Amino acid sequence: MPLPLLSDVPLSIALPAAATALAYLNAKHSLFYDIDLLRSMFKMLRKRVTAEKSDRLNLFYVLENHALSPDTADNDFIVYNGRTWSFRETYNMALRFANWFKSVHNVSRKEIVAIDCMNSSTFLFMLLGLWSIGAVPALINYNLAGKPLTHSLKVSTAKLVIVDEEVRNNFTPELMETLASPNFRDGKGPTEVVFLTPDVEAQVSEMEPMREEDEARAGLLPRDMAMLIYTSGTTGLPKPAIVSLQKGWSSTCFVGNWMKMTPADRFFTCMPLYHASAALLGFVTTLQAGATLIIGRKFSARNFMNEARENNATIIQYVGETLRYILGVPPKIDSVTGEDLDKKHNIRIAFGNGLRPDIWNRFKERFNVPTVAEFYAATEGTAGAWNFSSNDFSAGAIGRNGAIGDFVFGRNTAIVDVDWESQEPWRDPKTGLCKKVPRGDPGELLFRIDPTDPSAAFQGYFGNSKATESKIVRDVLTKGDAFFRSGDVIRWDKDGRWYFSDRLGDTFRWKSENVSTNEVSEVLGSHPEVHEANVYGVALPNHEGRAGCAALVLNQQLASGNASGPALKPSRATLESIAVQTLNNLPRYAAPLFLRFMPEMQSTGNNKQQKHILRTEGVDPAQVSRNDHLYWLQGNSYVPFEQKDWDRLNGGQVRL
Repeated sequence: MPLPLLSDVPLSIALPAAATALAYLNAKHSLFYDIDLLRSMFKMLRKRVTAEKSDRLNLFYVLENHALSPDTADNDFIVYNGRTWSFRETYNMALRFANWFKSVHNVSRKEIVAIDCMNSSTFLFMLLGLWSIGAVPALINYNLAGKPLTHSLKVSTAKLVIVDEEVRNNFTPELMETLASPNFRDGKGPTEVVFLTPDVEAQVSEMEPMREEDEARAGLLPRDMAMLIYTSGTTGLPKPAIVSLQKGWSSTCFVGNWMKMTPADRFFTCMPLYHASAALLGFVTTLQAGATLIIGRKFSARNFMNEARENNATIIQYVGETLRYILGVPPKIDSVTGEDLDKKHNIRIAFGNGLRPDIWNRFKERFNVPTVAEFYAATEGTAGAWNFSSNDFSAGAIGRNGAIGDFVFGRNTAIVDVDWESQEPWRDPKTGLCKKVPRGDPGELLFRIDPTDPSAAFQGYFGNSKATESKIVRDVLTKGDAFFRSGDVIRWDKDGRWYFSDRLGDTFRWKSENVSTNEVSEVLGSHPEVHEANVYGVALPNHEGRAGCAALVLNQQLASGNASGPALKPSRATLESIAVQTLNNLPRYAAPLFLRFMPEMQSTGNNKQQKHILRTEGVDPAQVSRNDHLYWLQGNSYVPFEQKDWDRLNGGQVRL
C-alpha cells in the first residue's frame, strides 16, 4: 500500500504534527538557539567587512557615525557620576583630548600611550581621542605597583603614561627616577608621566575639538592593534595582549547582536576598564549598538543594584564573584510600602563570565533577572563560548550549542587529553598526535588557527614572540595543523553545554585576576627569613576561583636541624614583615591569603616542587599535617587560621 502524499494529509492534522516535530527537534538539537548564534555571526561579519572595504576599521568612526547622525547625535551615550554625555558631546570631548595628545605631547599615528586610570568618563574620552589620531592605548592595571608596574610600562614602549590622581602613590620617587632614565625604553628615551589633575582636565576642556584627517586612520588591516590589554601568564609578570581591530569589531558586534541590544538599552558596568570585559565587551559593544553606557567608579556590593536601579540599567555586567557579593547584601525592602526593592528595576540581562553554578539561579530568583548571558573567552584568545540562558537547562554552563553549532563550530575547536605531569596536551607515542576526549570528559580546549599565518587570528603578545609561540600547539589532530592553547580544562557534554573545570599550569585565578605562582614565589623568596616558598591556589567553600596559599620553610627551621618534627612557629615580627613585603610588592589580589609553615618542602624525584598534594589538602585544618602551622591574611596582618575559621568559611559566614 503506497504511503499518502503530504498533500493528502488534512492541514488540521499536518500543521500540529509539523509543529510538534519541530518543537521536538529544536529541544533535542537547539536548532533555534544555533540559528540565533549564526545570525549574530553573519551580521557581525557583514558589518566588519563593510568597515574594512570602506577603510573605516578604526573604531573612532563608529562614534563619529553616531555623533554626526541627526537621529542619534543627542542620544545618551556615557553616564558617569551623575552626569550624562550624548554621542555628540562625547565626540567633542574625544577630539579635545586628541588635540591635547597631539599638540601638547606630540603623540603620532600608531604610537602607544599608556593609561593607568580608574573608571571614569575621562578614561573613555582618552581612548576615543587616541583612536581619532590613529594612536594605540595601552591599558594598565591600576592595582599594580613596584616591579609589575615598571615592567608593564617598559614593555608597552609608551613614551607617555596618563595616571589617575587616585593611584599617584604607586608612582614612587624611585619609579619616577627609573621612568625618567634615557635608557628606560631600551634606548628609545624616557617615559613621561602626566597625572590627571583637575588643572590638566581644565586644560583639555579648553582645547579646540580638532578632527584629524582620514589619513591618520587609513590603511589599517584587521590584524592591526586597537589597544593593548595586559594579562598575567606563567612568566609571572603582566604581558600586553594585542587586541586587534578584528577583535574590536567581531566580538563586540557579535555580542550586541547576540543580546539583541538596541539604542534603548542601558548597559551598567563597574568592572575595571583596564580589562577586556569592560573595555571591549562593555564599552565597545555599547558603542557599536548605539546604546548607553553607565560607568561605576569601582565595584561596591552594597551600591551595585542601587546604581543599576537609579540609572535605569537594562543590562548589568559581572565578572567572577560579583553576583555572589551582591547576594551577600541584605534584601532591600521599602520601609513604608513593604515593596521588595531588589526586584524593582529594568534589568533584562546579567552579562559576564565566571558565574558559579551554585549562585546562578539564586541571583536570578532573588532579583528577578530573567536571563544570564555567560561567555567564555580570553583577552588574547581567538574565539569563545556563549550561553544565553533563560531557563534551567543551561544554568551553570559557560557556553552551549546544538547540532548546527556542532557542524559549524566543531571543526574549529578541539578538547584534547592532557598529560597532567607536563601540563601539556597528551600525544600518542606512535603518531605524535593529540587525542580528543569523549564528550563529557575534561580536556584542554584548543582553537584552530591557520598554521601558515597564525597572526591572522592570534596576534599574541606585543613584543614577545616567545610567549606568543608558547600559546600555539602544532600537529594536533593531523600533521601540519595548528591550534591556540586556551590553557583551560573544559567539559563539553552530550547536550552541547560547555563547563569550565580548571586552569592548567601554575597560574590560578582569584578576584577575576590571573595570579602567577612564580611572581608570588619570587617576592616571598626574597624575604630574608624565608628559605623556600611554594605557591599554589586552593579551592575555598563558597568562593569562586582559587585563593593564594604559600607553603614556607624558614631559615630558622634549617638552622634548627629539625626537618621531621613540627615546624617552628614564626614570630609576630616575621609575620608582620612577610605581610609588608607581599603587600608592598604585589597587587592585593595576588598577595597569598594563606601561609603554611612547614618543617621541609615536599618535592618530586627530580627536585621539582610538589604542588598536587598541597593543593588537594588546601587549608582545611583537618587535612593539613599537624606538623604545619596555618595563618591567614586579615586586614594587613597574618594571624592563626584555626578549625573555627574553616567552619565559618564552610558556613558561608566569611567573604574574602
